Amino acid sequence: MVGGGQLARMTHEAGIPLGIRFRLLSGTPQDSAALAVRDVVVGDHNDLATLRDFARGCDVITFDHEHVPTEHLRALEADGIPVRPGPDALVHAQDKGVMRARLDSLGVGCPRHRIVRDPADVAAFAAEVADADGAGADGAAQDAGFPVPVVLKTVRGGYDGKGVWVVRTAAEAAVPFKAGVPVLAEEKVDFARELAACVVRSPHGQAVAYPVVESVQVGGVCDTVIAPAPGLPDDEAVQAQEMALRIAQELGVVGHMAVELFETPDGRVLVNELAMRPHNSGHWTQDGAVTSQFANHLRAVLDLPLGDPRPRARWTVMANVLGGDYPDMYSAYRHCMARDPQLKIHMYGKDVKPGRKVGHVNTYGDDLADVRERAAHAAGYLRGTITE
Repeated sequence: MVGGGQLARMTHEAGIPLGIRFRLLSGTPQDSAALAVRDVVVGDHNDLATLRDFARGCDVITFDHEHVPTEHLRALEADGIPVRPGPDALVHAQDKGVMRARLDSLGVGCPRHRIVRDPADVAAFAAEVADADGAGADGAAQDAGFPVPVVLKTVRGGYDGKGVWVVRTAAEAAVPFKAGVPVLAEEKVDFARELAACVVRSPHGQAVAYPVVESVQVGGVCDTVIAPAPGLPDDEAVQAQEMALRIAQELGVVGHMAVELFETPDGRVLVNELAMRPHNSGHWTQDGAVTSQFANHLRAVLDLPLGDPRPRARWTVMANVLGGDYPDMYSAYRHCMARDPQLKIHMYGKDVKPGRKVGHVNTYGDDLADVRERAAHAAGYLRGTITE
C-alpha cells in the first residue's frame, strides 16, 4: 500500500486475520501505519524509481491516498505490476476537472461548474449562475462583490477543506490562481446536508454497496457520520447506491470508492467528490457492518469474493477525535470506557496537534439520539472539550 496514514494502518489491521503480508511505502518512519506495519519502505511516492523498487515482489499495489502521479502508475502497469485502482480510474479522484467532465458524460448530477482562467473568468461564471437562477446579475460581476458566491478548487491535491475556497470578490478569487495549477469553479450549492455512498468493486465486476450515510462537516473536516442517513427515503437511498455502483463500473474502479454527495432542499442529490480508497465516511463499518470497508477493499484488490456490507445495528455513529490541548489521551480512556462499555475507540498513533485527526470512536444501538450523544461525548472527552 502506498501511503502511511491511518487508512493504511486500518487496512493492514483488516488484513491480519486473512494472513495478508503487507508492505508499506511511507513518507516517514513516524507515519501512522509505519508504526504498526513490519515491512516498511520509507520513500517519496512522487519518485518513479522508489515506486518501482517498492513494487518489486508485490502481488498488487493499492493506496491510502490519491497523490501518486498518474504517469508513474502507468509505468508500474507497463512493468507488469497490478495497480488497483488503475490509473484510468484513479485519475477521476486525482483531477477534479477530469472527474466533472466524465460525470457530465455519464449524465450524473453535479454542481454547475467549469474550469476558469483568472478572477475575471470567475466573475463571469458567477454572473452566469446568478442569471440562470434569476438572481438579477447583469453581466460580469464587479469588485464590490459577485452576484453569488463561487466555490473554487485546485483540480489536484486538495483534501479536508484544503485547496478549496468560497469567494465573493475578484480579490478573493485571485488567491487560488497563485498555486499555478488549473482551477475549477463550481456553484455554491444550497444543500440540506451531505451524504456519502460507499461501494466496493472487484476486478471481475462483483460489487457491494454500503448503506448511504449522513456526513456532518465542521470547518471542512468530517466530524460525524451517521449510518444509515436518518430520514432518507428508501427509494432515494437505493438511487444513490445505484448511482455509486454505476460510477464504479463505468470508471473501472477496483477497491473501495466513496461518492460524497449533496442533498438539496428540493430532494436532488448531486455528486461533490470521489475518493477511490477507504474513506472517513466508511470508518463506521469497522464496528457497524458485517464486513468493514478496509476488509472489503483488500478483498477487492486481491480479487477475493467480497464480504457482506449490511449493518450490524439499527444505528451506528462515527465521531472523529481531533487533537486539542491535552496530548495524553490515554488518561481519558478510563472515563470513556466506564461510561460506555460498548464504545469502540480507534486511535492512529499520531502526535496530538490541535485540529489534527488522531482517531475516531464508533457507537451503535437502537436509539439514534442516544447513539449520537455517546459518540459526541466520547470524542469530546478524548479531545478535552468535555470534562465530565
